Amino acid sequence: MQPIKEPHINIKRLRELKNWSQEFMADALGISTRAYSKIEAGETQLSIKRLNEISQILQVNPIKILVFDSQSIFSDKQNTPDSSKLIAQYEKTIRVLEEQIQLLKSLLNLSQNSV
Repeated sequence: MQPIKEPHINIKRLRELKNWSQEFMADALGISTRAYSKIEAGETQLSIKRLNEISQILQVNPIKILVFDSQSIFSDKQNTPDSSKLIAQYEKTIRVLEEQIQLLKSLLNLSQNSV
């Protein structure tokens, strides 16, 4: 294993290995896509908390982000995607969007009734 001074490169590699978008990662972290993009570009310094959050989403030990070894990533049983977590995240996003739609419909009805 080779230590890497720039964990943002490994975060991007691991995300790409899972074939996940930056938008997915940003949603899972509760930040904007631009804020996540800055993490992968190395423009944002990672806190230990954020590193742990990213490692949980990527389903790898935080050390694997700091010290990337593609051989161990491919042989790591923890690395298999957990579709139930993905489904839960998408269902949560759908519920939030449905609530926003209902709110917008209510606002639209109020504005139409006041005219």
